[in-house]
Amino acid sequence: MDQEKIGKFIKDIRKKNNLTQKQLADKYNVTYQAVSKWENGRNMPDTALLRKMSVDFGVSLEEFFDGEYKDKKKKNIAMFLLGGILVLIIIFMLFFKIYDGNDFVFKTLSASCDDFTISGTIAYNDNKSSIYITNISYCGGDDLEEYKMIECVLYESHDDIDRKISSYTYDGLDSIKLEDFLQEITLAVDDYEKSCKDYTDNSLYLSIFATRQDGKVITYRVPLKLDSSCSVS
Repeated sequence: MDQEKIGKFIKDIRKKNNLTQKQLADKYNVTYQAVSKWENGRNMPDTALLRKMSVDFGVSLEEFFDGEYKDKKKKNIAMFLLGGILVLIIIFMLFFKIYDGNDFVFKTLSASCDDFTISGTIAYNDNKSSIYITNISYCGGDDLEEYKMIECVLYESHDDIDRKISSYTYDGLDSIKLEDFLQEITLAVDDYEKSCKDYTDNSLYLSIFATRQDGKVITYRVPLKLDSSCSVS
């Protein structure tokens, strides 16, 4: 999932519909700054909003996630086909089920610990799967500490092996509070699995490593909970 490409796609849709950033923002009850972040690839609309935009602008969810229009026009075909090829095509269409797998199925990811709330999504079909996590907030009390570095890492745990699959790090010149850092995070992973069926509860988790000014590292482990099992009909 290329956020920069998706952002350019959203910008192209807006311009083709003669909308300013503010007009698009007003249409979906968000700020124009949010629209700017979408178009710059710094953030993405949530799943419900993408569905709404898909309907309003006649663009499929697959086109949104791929960041490009699909060519819906059939290519010109030759006037005459060889008899043997034509027969094979007819047989294939009669006896084999053709499934294009274009429709995405969405499952919601959330935090299964008390200190964090998370909004995340797995979007998948028979061909590919993507993970998108944003809107992470800390609700474990007031953390007024200003950290010199914070890293958020998305892990997959399988057979006692933890695999790092995405991360976001703040290592700027200025110190930063945990809540401010969490507002910046967006984790997007394309082609996480070819199928979502092997996913089990808590096999995905976030680790947050916050380094204080004295060098001490505060670590949080946040298991992620799936709203239901994965399946494609």
